[in-house]
Amino acid sequence: MIAHSVAVEGAELHVELDGPPDAPGLLLFSGARCATGMWEPVLAGLADRFRVVRHDIRGTGHSHAEPDALYGLDRYADDADAILGHLDMDRALVWGMAFGARVALAFASRYPGRVRALALFDASVEAPDPEAQKSGAKLAAQRRAELGLPEVVRQASWFQHDDEETLRRSLAATYADPDHSRYAARLEMPVLIATGDHDPNLPASRRLQGLIPGSELTVLEAVGHGSVMARPDLCLSVFLDFVDSTSKTASSGPP
Repeated sequence: MIAHSVAVEGAELHVELDGPPDAPGLLLFSGARCATGMWEPVLAGLADRFRVVRHDIRGTGHSHAEPDALYGLDRYADDADAILGHLDMDRALVWGMAFGARVALAFASRYPGRVRALALFDASVEAPDPEAQKSGAKLAAQRRAELGLPEVVRQASWFQHDDEETLRRSLAATYADPDHSRYAARLEMPVLIATGDHDPNLPASRRLQGLIPGSELTVLEAVGHGSVMARPDLCLSVFLDFVDSTSKTASSGPP
């Protein structure tokens, strides 16, 4: 892993790079209260094929924000554009989970030329229901036990933040206006929506699919909210299948 610090207006962004420098770019957006470490369960499978870009949005993880810094999805999207510019990466695949799916959606809407394909896991453009997320996660864990699936041990480092106050601001600014459907209508790249069968976001994911022409929806078995940390092997497989399918479609299109 190679760490970078990228200066943007009002913030200093922590960025981590993995994978071959000449591989296709993959930009990741983490879940709420998660840092870059949440991607560790799938990182090895991604870094074999992609130049993986992980980052903490302003005010979270190891990214810092000035006292008068601005927050919100548009700002986080602009920050991500600045990161790709800093790395001289013109275009990338984009994968976001939960809160990160909202940021990924905003980024793809504001910078469509940057995005080869977009994967939105645990997706919603509506207000979150934390209690329902906890209940669903518990039911999903019970189902995984019935299926004999191993549980992923979550590490404390996946949720470490240098400043709890700026973390709170970064999340609050997003949910102050929870209707993010305005971003969906502008998407023309291939879009995958993948949400767990025990995730309360699943109905919202179905509605989101209806807002994005040509998008596909995959329902993840025995998965609640926080899919990548619950069944990383399944999420990795679904994501790679999506990437491979979009590559085949592009190669078979008109010259």
